[in-house]
Amino acid sequence: MTVTDEVRSPARASGQPLLEASGVTMQFGGLLAVNDVNLSVHEGEILGLIGPNGAGKTTFFNCLTGLYKPTRGQVRFNGVPLAPKPRAVVEAGMARTFQNIRLFANMTALENVMVGRYCRTSSMALTSILHGPKYRKEEAATRARAQELLDFVGLGRSSEHLARNMPYGDQRRLEIARALATDPKLILLDEPTAGMNPLETRQASDLIFKIRDSGLSVVVIEHDMRFIFGLCDRVLCLVRGETLVEGTPIEVQSDSRVIEAYIGTGESDDEDAGQDTPAGGDEEGKS
Repeated sequence: MTVTDEVRSPARASGQPLLEASGVTMQFGGLLAVNDVNLSVHEGEILGLIGPNGAGKTTFFNCLTGLYKPTRGQVRFNGVPLAPKPRAVVEAGMARTFQNIRLFANMTALENVMVGRYCRTSSMALTSILHGPKYRKEEAATRARAQELLDFVGLGRSSEHLARNMPYGDQRRLEIARALATDPKLILLDEPTAGMNPLETRQASDLIFKIRDSGLSVVVIEHDMRFIFGLCDRVLCLVRGETLVEGTPIEVQSDSRVIEAYIGTGESDDEDAGQDTPAGGDEEGKS
């Protein structure tokens, strides 16, 4: 695992974290999925969240974005405690994508992005039904903003394509455009390059840098280590629901505990083999 040689501009860190999670714990019955995890994200920063399968990354994401109410701990955004409700999280200025694509398959790309924008409109039911002046004005503005975002993510020519007919990589971009339509200050991406080929992965990296350069902060879950270490300002590694290490990409990728968490050391296997086979015993004949 090596950091790319590409020069990245540093995060524009501020004194007060934009997002701050303190002691977040999530327990399902007897399963402790996330245990006392702390996280802070500053303005203009790209933070990576890594860990082996089952480390609790998506569960932690769900706690940050209001899908789960943490058993313990608190999430604050811009210094204000966040209610564990997805709508409150979006209204505060956080948006996310999902590990499994969740588009409206029978809507066009433009319509999918417009759906994300409606959380920022104020037309009430009656004026919407009657298509009053306020509704028509907001609808035109929503359509225009949705097209801008499709252009931003590179899908400007696909606005009238049904989501279900779009290539996989374009569907990932469309999800990001829909999240951006909520006018977030921070966007959380859950495995944005899953299933992508190398070219699509590089394009995803360029898009995330573009999002950061537009003034947003980004948190990314990803299994592709080359991608994450070449992208992020800081990386947090979770193992068994707990923070293993946090630091710069160089610090994290060179930490022996991270290497052991991903590929193991082989020592435990050797020890177990020695314990299972008594000295002088004949184990080869046993199935």
